[in-house]
Amino acid sequence: MIRHALVAISCSALLISGCALKREQSADLASIYNASAQNLGENRTPVVVIPGILGSKLSDDVGSKVWGSFTYGATDVDTPEGARQLSLPMELGTPLSELRDNVIPSDVLDVVEVDVGLVRGIRLSAYVDIMKTLAAGNYRDQSLGDSGAIDYGGLHYTCFQLPYDWRRDIAEQAAALEQVILDAKDANRDALGLGDDAEIKVDVVAHSMGGLVLRYYLRYGTQPLPNDGSLPKLNWAGAEHVRQAILIGTPNAGAASALAQLVDGLNLNPILPNFRPSILGTMPAIYQLLPRERHNVVVDRVTGESIDIFRVETWEKYGWGLVSDSEDSKLRQLLPGVDTREERYAIARDHLEKCLARAEQFHRAVDIPASPPKGTTISLFAGDAKRTPIVLGVSKNGRVSVLETGPGDSTVARYSAVHDERTGGEWKPFLRTPVAWHRVQFIFADHLGLTKDHTFIDNILFMLLETPQAGFEG
Repeated sequence: MIRHALVAISCSALLISGCALKREQSADLASIYNASAQNLGENRTPVVVIPGILGSKLSDDVGSKVWGSFTYGATDVDTPEGARQLSLPMELGTPLSELRDNVIPSDVLDVVEVDVGLVRGIRLSAYVDIMKTLAAGNYRDQSLGDSGAIDYGGLHYTCFQLPYDWRRDIAEQAAALEQVILDAKDANRDALGLGDDAEIKVDVVAHSMGGLVLRYYLRYGTQPLPNDGSLPKLNWAGAEHVRQAILIGTPNAGAASALAQLVDGLNLNPILPNFRPSILGTMPAIYQLLPRERHNVVVDRVTGESIDIFRVETWEKYGWGLVSDSEDSKLRQLLPGVDTREERYAIARDHLEKCLARAEQFHRAVDIPASPPKGTTISLFAGDAKRTPIVLGVSKNGRVSVLETGPGDSTVARYSAVHDERTGGEWKPFLRTPVAWHRVQFIFADHLGLTKDHTFIDNILFMLLETPQAGFEG
């Protein structure tokens, strides 16, 4: 998951001309949607955009850059200080929800500046294609307007972005999402002179892991996951505010690459930092991207038997992640006040166990089969034309490798995007999924290309601009 998000940062965005499409491959979108794009009154539903993992800038409480810029003065996780700044705190016996640092999400990531050593003056695009498509639909973005990047001439905003701390428990982000949604509704009521009791819903467009934030919010509103391991009440409180929930490339049943990166880390030197397993291993959200054990995604390479990756004993057996012997030197940097190897191991093991338990709890919460109330629909754009890891094999020494690939977007398998519960078990006619999909659109593109694809652009503009306020009733 993280590798492909980082690759997105290191790739220049496709320039949009007529929505970034070659003339011979695209419809005349300007002609099709021009009239709808000019409809800016009370029939225009505000849009909230949620980026995926790594898609929000992180800064500390004095404004220092922690994630989102690689320039002199920005955090370098290859140093002890930088590693501690990006990693989340670990403390024996303390619940994950209480492990706080001074890092906050400051903005949604538009471009990354690289200006270190011999790599200077490079501006790399990231997560901009959705915003370009919305701009083609004449949506006015709050972040761009407030920053002075675009002068909307005093017209009210119709597009809002959610920056969030992608390191932390995904369920925690529901409260931040609700605040952005409420702000969007209030801004449009005020601009249009509507009363406080005027019913306004928003459309939410969520990319990759952002779709999991959205799905949890729809079901549970701002309720956190309880620390006792139980589940919050499924009350569809978030759906009260959302007309269309539109997910793009979301790993609804997890991604095999999440385990590989928690086990092996991610080394993207010399341009980007070296993310050691012990750094990634402090972040609960990455564990929540793990595939389900019941889908038999992680198996013994020799016997083919499923491996339960949510038991801390499994990680100890194979020497994975935070409990790897090779990670003690990095743990010494992350836990500078802890003197002995045994004490560091105890803290790391405790943190790992809490993250695995929270991931399993999150999965149970979003895997309950349920349908949203009338007036709210859930739709999906997913790739299914690229070979994607779907089964990982674990050797006796703990090495993780790809045993089997299948349809997907190269990062998220097709079965995971639609959350096909037949995976790893007996095939049955028709899709079995806990998600009540209103619409699923498959795209012949990889994870990074989904939002650039002309099929996506055409269809999402139709959904946002041509769908009546009441929502689809079918």
